[in-house]
Amino acid sequence: QAGDQEFDLPVNQRTDICTIMYTSGTTGDPKGVLISNASIICLIAGVDRLLNSVNERLEETDVYMSYLPLAHIFDRVVEELFMFHGASIGFWRGDVKLLVEDIGTLKPTILCAVPRVLDRIFSGLQAKISAGGFIKSTMFNLAYKFKQFRMMRGAKHNEAAAICDKVVFSKVKEGLGGNVRVILSGAAPLATHVEEYLRVVTCAHVLQGYGLTETCAGSFVSLPNQMSMIGTVGPPVPNIDARLESVPDMNYDALASTPRGEICIKGETLFSGYYRREDLTEEVLVDGWFHTGDIGEWQPDGSMKIIDRKKNIFKLSQGEYVAVENLENIYGVVSAIDSIWVYGNSFESFLVAVVNPNKEALESWAEGNGISGDFEALCENPKAKEYILGELSKTGKEKKLKGFEFIRAVHLDPVPFDMERDLITPTYKRKRPQLLKYYQDNEQ
Repeated sequence: QAGDQEFDLPVNQRTDICTIMYTSGTTGDPKGVLISNASIICLIAGVDRLLNSVNERLEETDVYMSYLPLAHIFDRVVEELFMFHGASIGFWRGDVKLLVEDIGTLKPTILCAVPRVLDRIFSGLQAKISAGGFIKSTMFNLAYKFKQFRMMRGAKHNEAAAICDKVVFSKVKEGLGGNVRVILSGAAPLATHVEEYLRVVTCAHVLQGYGLTETCAGSFVSLPNQMSMIGTVGPPVPNIDARLESVPDMNYDALASTPRGEICIKGETLFSGYYRREDLTEEVLVDGWFHTGDIGEWQPDGSMKIIDRKKNIFKLSQGEYVAVENLENIYGVVSAIDSIWVYGNSFESFLVAVVNPNKEALESWAEGNGISGDFEALCENPKAKEYILGELSKTGKEKKLKGFEFIRAVHLDPVPFDMERDLITPTYKRKRPQLLKYYQDNEQ
């Protein structure tokens, strides 16, 4: 109403476009994703149904801390889910150095995170435990092994080791504000050892999910208290259909005894198309099925494991196909490095990589081998490169990689891949075209 005049609010239709969300641009230019009212409502209904199926639900007393980019679909749908339930949303101060302090102040009950943040929490906990002295670290590790043993045999996390939770792990919980009961990881793969560790020590459900902007975020999510789902993104949420499609060029067969193929999704949560790009829409939407470009593997328990990326594959000069994202996940567990970008092309017969070394690990190695110099100087040292290559090769052998999948040369960059150089997205995904251009231009 305005003065004496009354106006009717426009009637929204379920098919009306609610928002245009842009993709992260990891493989090219960002695309405008048209998301309808129906997509968001269906997503919220599906999440509610999933929570109810595992005896969980959101209440008005729940608190969510928003620190992920507001223009990212992950944060957007979680906030809308909380609004739907009348729950509370708090916002961080925008400084990553103050993130843990902000969590402690707000005391959220639900914490959504990208793997980079959870990796930092994991590393911080490891450092504190090591610095606590022999008795404290031994006590912590014994409590960890006991609770892990119980959880692996089916005990719920809050019943597996109540005394250990109270005496040992309560300090970890307090470090996250004291009220966190669910930690949801998304936007990129979470390392298996980090997921398992946090499931044990945080006294919270640590769940890994999978979705894209085009699917209105969550399409798969692992289930609470199911340790067998560690390393997977869980089963499909109730409001979608999912299937695998064979990719013969990559030797992935959706009908094999272990089904592998491109993940395809169908349902009301799907986007309505790309803004002003019907050509791209037709490429990925076929007969109502959205082709994600991600390669998955069905597990016996009905969960999905992401094993590859269809677009991140190339052929070396000898004709061997390389699934580069899978290799980065394998090499990414090496403790001597913080991050790695693997590169190759059809004109070369081997792989190279740019590595962000772990500062403490590299300096410790240098001290033990009588090599002097600051961190930047060490990254230029040929012996340091040999050391990192050796650590990568060890992991390659442990994982039984093929000969052409081993890294043959590395460049050590002391500066982490960052948004300032446009090398990663706000959720820490690698921007491959930008990485290639940057290092070609700057490291000739």
